[in-house]
Amino acid sequence: AAHFPEERSRLIRDIVELLQQTINLREIVFVIQSQSNSFHVSRAERQRADLLQQTQSLTQTPPPILLLHSLTDNEGDWSILPVLPYLSLLFGKNSSWLVFLEEETNVKVTKLLQALRKFDRRKEWFLGKPLHDEESTIIHHYAFAENPSIFKYPDFSAGHRLQLPISACLKKKCYLPMLLQVALYIWENGQGPRLTAVPELCTEPEHSPTAQHCATTLSSPAPLCGEPVKKEDIFVAVKTCKKFHTERVPVVKKTWEREAFLLEYYSDHTDPSIPTIDLGVPNTERGHCGKTFAILERYVSDAVPKTRWLLVVDDDTLISLPRLQMLLSCYDPSEPVCLGERYGYGLGQGGYSYITGGGGMVFSRAAVVRLLASDCKCYRDDAPDDMVLGMCLNALGLPVTHSSLFHQARPEDYSRDFLAHQVPISFHKHWNIDPVAVFNRWLKDKSRSTSPRGLNKSTKEEL
Repeated sequence: AAHFPEERSRLIRDIVELLQQTINLREIVFVIQSQSNSFHVSRAERQRADLLQQTQSLTQTPPPILLLHSLTDNEGDWSILPVLPYLSLLFGKNSSWLVFLEEETNVKVTKLLQALRKFDRRKEWFLGKPLHDEESTIIHHYAFAENPSIFKYPDFSAGHRLQLPISACLKKKCYLPMLLQVALYIWENGQGPRLTAVPELCTEPEHSPTAQHCATTLSSPAPLCGEPVKKEDIFVAVKTCKKFHTERVPVVKKTWEREAFLLEYYSDHTDPSIPTIDLGVPNTERGHCGKTFAILERYVSDAVPKTRWLLVVDDDTLISLPRLQMLLSCYDPSEPVCLGERYGYGLGQGGYSYITGGGGMVFSRAAVVRLLASDCKCYRDDAPDDMVLGMCLNALGLPVTHSSLFHQARPEDYSRDFLAHQVPISFHKHWNIDPVAVFNRWLKDKSRSTSPRGLNKSTKEEL
C-alpha cells in the first residue's frame, strides 16, 4: 500500500464514507405514504422491498421502513400532521430524520445519505423540493395574497424530510391538509423551520439523463396495469341545472362527451335537446347531496345499463375519459373503490376524508351498493354531497383512495412544477378561462382515436 499512496488515500476515503453512510442510515426512518387499497398496498410493498435491498448492502441493521396507512387507526394519517406526534414519540430518541416518500418516489439511498450529511442534525430542518404559487388561489385559501410566491411548500413526489424532534409544531391541532398547509404548520408563524431546497430531491423521470445527480426520481404515477377499462364499463353522470344548459353543457359536448359510451345529464329541468333527466330534486345554490344520492339510486336500478364503474362530475368539470380508462385498469371493481382527489375535514380531531366533487368522483359498483345499503342519507338536499359521502364512507370503514391526477381547480391554481410531472385526468371550473382551450392543452391526447389503444405511447408510459 505504501507504494500506491493515491490508491491508499482513495481506499481510506471510501471506507470513511461507507462508515458515515452506515451511521446516518441508522438515524433515518422512511415513511411511505401508502394507501389501504390493494393496488396501492402492492406498490408500497414493492417500494419498501427496494429500499430494504439497498439499505441491506450498506448496514446489517436496516432502518425502519413504515407504510403510512398501517401505522395507527387514525384515518387521517395520510395528511401527515396527525401522525407526527406518534412518530416523534416512537423514534424521536434514536432517529434524526423522518423521510416521507410517495408511492411513485424512487430513492437512491447512497445519494440521499450524501445529501443529508450537508445538514447539521442538531438543528431542526424541513427539506424538500420547493413549490410556490404564482397567484393566490382558492385551493390554498388565498394564503400570502399580497405575494404568494414568497412562501414555499414541498412537492411530495420528490419526498421531504423532517428532523426529529419537531416539538414546537406538534403542540398544535391539525386541520385541512394540503402541501402548503403542511409547510405552514411546521413553519409555525415564523417560529419553526422554513422549507429548505435540496437539489438532489428531484421529480425527474426515473430513467431521465438529467437525473444523474438526483437522490429521488419518479416512476409512473399510475402505470397501465393491463388492458384499459372498456368505455362500456363506465357510466358517466353529469350534474347540471337549467341555468347552465346553454352555458356549460355545450362545453362538455365540444370536449369530452364524445369519449363516453354511457352518459346522462341530470338536471332540475327536462330538456330533450340535450337531453337531460329530471330526478325530481330541486336545484340548490350550494351542495347537491339530494341530486347525487338520487344518481346513486338510479345507477343501481334497472333504468340504466349495469356497469362496473360510476363517474359523477359537475357540468364544469373537464376530464379525459381515455386516461381514466387506463387508470382504472389498476383497480379491482369487486372492491369498494372510491377514487378522486382526496381532501379531509377535521382529521386531527377524528374527522373524515372525502373526494372533492369538482374533480370527479369515481365509484366501483361494489362501493355504491355498500353506500346505499347503509342508513347514511343527506341531512338536507343542499348539503355538500362530497362531504356527506365522506362521512358515510368513514362510518362504513371504507377508504377514500387518492389520485393526484384529479384536480378540484383550474390549471392556473396549481404550481407549474407540480403539474410538470403529471398527465392529468381532470380539472374543474370555467372561471376566467377558455374551458375548450384548457381541455385541448391539458387533457386532449394527440391521437383522436376514441379507443384507449389509440393513445400515444408517451401518455401510456406517464399514466
